Amino acid sequence: MDSISNSEENYDLGYQPSPSSVDQADNSLTEMTSYSITSGDSFAYCRTSSEASAFSEHTDDNSFPEVASPLSWRGLKSPARAALSRLGMKQHKHGLDDEIMDLELELMKERFSKLLLGEDMSGSGRGVCTAVTISNAITNLYASVFGQHQRLEPLHPEKKLMWKREMNCLLSVCDYIVEFRPTLQTLKEGTTLEVMTSRPRSDIYINLPALRKLDAMLLDILDSFQDTDFWYAEQGSMSGNSTRSGSFRRIVQPQSQRTEEKWWLPVPCVPSDGLSEKSKKHLQQKRDCANQIHKAAMAINNGILAEMQIPESYMASLPKSGKASVGETIYRYMYSAEKFSPDHVLDFLNIISEHEALELADKVEASMYTWRRKIGMAHSKSSWDMVKDLMSDIDRSDKNHVLAERAETLLFCLKQRYPELSQTTLDTSKIQYNKDVGQAVLESYSRVLEGLAFNIVAWIEDVLFVDKTTKNQK
Repeated sequence: MDSISNSEENYDLGYQPSPSSVDQADNSLTEMTSYSITSGDSFAYCRTSSEASAFSEHTDDNSFPEVASPLSWRGLKSPARAALSRLGMKQHKHGLDDEIMDLELELMKERFSKLLLGEDMSGSGRGVCTAVTISNAITNLYASVFGQHQRLEPLHPEKKLMWKREMNCLLSVCDYIVEFRPTLQTLKEGTTLEVMTSRPRSDIYINLPALRKLDAMLLDILDSFQDTDFWYAEQGSMSGNSTRSGSFRRIVQPQSQRTEEKWWLPVPCVPSDGLSEKSKKHLQQKRDCANQIHKAAMAINNGILAEMQIPESYMASLPKSGKASVGETIYRYMYSAEKFSPDHVLDFLNIISEHEALELADKVEASMYTWRRKIGMAHSKSSWDMVKDLMSDIDRSDKNHVLAERAETLLFCLKQRYPELSQTTLDTSKIQYNKDVGQAVLESYSRVLEGLAFNIVAWIEDVLFVDKTTKNQK
């Protein structure tokens, strides 16, 4: 009966044991349990955040993990302990507590099942793809952990443990997204052979360790505000939906209006004589550090989004005319000006709300791809991938090419002026229809870190503003 129940558990986790392993079930109960844990490890529902890269947990600094088959798991030493240790779960010195282990395994099975179901709890096969499911899982975890954290103070220990453990589970899928490369290996007798070895895919190998480092740095910044000269007073009611605070207002509104604009946030308070020079210097250093982290996360996110394939549904929804998209005024200036100045256009438009800025970004982006599509049609090629291949061969003086380049410059300038602008229609469409799991993990991870870094900068500036106001009132 024990072997049957363990066999069923393995089938629940998506692992089907070989006939030989079934024959040995009576003598390898612990081994069978380790299979189910390891099988669930690479898909468990969790998020990032770890001081060390997941790749270094398997091998030394100069090597990378191989994709292990289930049969190779037999040779691992205490695989159940290794799996739970990696996931940040509890271990006991003299053995795993059965009750705790059962609860943690049930939790892993539940999250693994949700990933397979694609958020379709009916089981009717109408769920979203794995990439979108993992992206949503990371976004939801960020909201659960940091949604109500709106102060410069250390994250609650339970929240921090939840963030690290679940992010490690979600990121563990990247350990199995690999590419094969030829390498030279020398045998004992001195013969040199060229064999194919696996290593993490290039974009994951470059970006994931960087994101993990940025994650750890942001948590360290919050931990550094353990004992502070300032404190907070509640004002208004807390908004559970406000996980990114005042990005647009912070840029276009005077600082004196921020408290009224963000009425749901706790208000920072400082002593009557202001902050000490040591505390002020500490705040400024952490603000500069968080600002650099924000820029790095934004650059990674923009790079991942740029690499994502443009959905056919978006290309089909583009207007037939780029002029109709941007409007007569902007089109006339973009077409007739000898020296195009995007700053002049933005100053002339006098954007006063985030909605207006986002609407303009959508229109300019749509017109850019409309003109580029016309370039492809002129070459009798309709596929967007083929259009990209032609960009280096087209006539630079072509009207559509000039307009597309100027639209791209205007869009870039718009995003530079309002760096925390919400995602455009194209960006959301890419995320929605993306099927690359690796890109989904990197995009969502960088996006939530970008949001957290920006919030930290905004919170620090709030404290510094209150300190400056207090000293000026003397």
